[in-house]
Amino acid sequence: MGYPNTSKTYSVSRLNREIRSLLEQGFASVQLTGEISNFVAPASGHWYFSLKDDKAQIKAAMWRGNNRYCNHRPANGQQVMVQARVSVYEPRGDYQLIVEQMAPAGEGLLKQQFDALKMQLAAEGLFSASHKKPLPNVINRVGVVTSATGAAIKDILTVLKRRAPQLQVIIYPALVQGDEAKQQICKQIAQANARREVDVLIVGRGGGSLEDLWSFNEESVARAIFASAIPVISAVGHEIDTTISDYVADVRAPTPSAAAELVSPDSEALKLRTMQLLQYLQQAFDRRLERASQRLANFEARLQLQHPKNQLMQQAQRVDELEQRLTRAQTNLLRQKQSQYHLLQHRFDRLHPEQKISHHKQMVGSLSDKLRSAMEQQLSQQRHRLAVSSAKLDSVSPLAVLARGYSIAKQADTVIKSVKDVDPNKPMITQLADGEVISLVKEIQ
Repeated sequence: MGYPNTSKTYSVSRLNREIRSLLEQGFASVQLTGEISNFVAPASGHWYFSLKDDKAQIKAAMWRGNNRYCNHRPANGQQVMVQARVSVYEPRGDYQLIVEQMAPAGEGLLKQQFDALKMQLAAEGLFSASHKKPLPNVINRVGVVTSATGAAIKDILTVLKRRAPQLQVIIYPALVQGDEAKQQICKQIAQANARREVDVLIVGRGGGSLEDLWSFNEESVARAIFASAIPVISAVGHEIDTTISDYVADVRAPTPSAAAELVSPDSEALKLRTMQLLQYLQQAFDRRLERASQRLANFEARLQLQHPKNQLMQQAQRVDELEQRLTRAQTNLLRQKQSQYHLLQHRFDRLHPEQKISHHKQMVGSLSDKLRSAMEQQLSQQRHRLAVSSAKLDSVSPLAVLARGYSIAKQADTVIKSVKDVDPNKPMITQLADGEVISLVKEIQ
């Protein structure tokens, strides 16, 4: 047994390092899809998981610096598309992917879009129970927005034919899958509302994958259903399938067949209900006829007890009694009016203008006498006061003083009270009781 050439011998770490270098150079950037499993997010902020398909799996890591730009948090079982480089974890020699970008793929992406739109429309109130319209109590015509050749319309027609063949069905054909489906569904809902020819509208299709049912998760379809004035039943897929249309519609049916049952009363049940109503009507008629017969018998008995002649005599007596009461009432009323007349006449006489004029004349005469007497008394008092004042005035009058032998000396209308007041150069006037004397001053002593 020989030994290998030592020049070609590698250490484990060297081998892992060179393999890592080769892989990172040869697979610097790869894009692949797979399902997430064994997802772990430790406190470091890095993500560790495996990507697998139906035949193989590979370990992967996404560093914190990259995963912070990811717009969703991965979960086990989610289908994703990643942009990564191939590498080796040297301490263990594990072959792995270093993921740089990640996004949902396939149904995972659709599920993310579904949840986002659901939250948006719920916030706007499109799912609120206050906006739900009740189905009509009586339905005569049913509108169906679906594929004219699909399984859904066949199921609906079969159920309606069995349960309520009298119902009219109007089909508004539309694609229910593909890029053009949402426009056609919206157009036919609007057309049904414009024509106003149906009582209720079924919108839906048969089962399928999430991609197949996606037309009923479109925002435009949801808003068209919400805007419909006709009550809308959403019937999409199977019972386990749920779409945005189911949330916004007035009523959700688990299947198209169930929607047909909602709008169609069972013919057998309808017949039974009709028989019950007929029986109730017959019983009500019999009871009313019995009551009418009883009332007629009562009237006949009363008629026999009170003959029309007796009724007339009683009425005549009643008329005589009322006539007497009327005569008494008239007499009493006449007496009352006469008494009121006499009372008013007496009051009128007391208030007659001639009496009031005479009374006022007497008052005027009396007041005139009083006024004249008061004036004479006042005049006498004033005359006496004038005489007394005149006497007092005469007693202090300068003329009276002059009459007793006194005189008043003046110069230029100035009374001389002292020799100092005399001006020798001016004449002096001496006023006596009967005149004035004008003199010249020769000397002042």
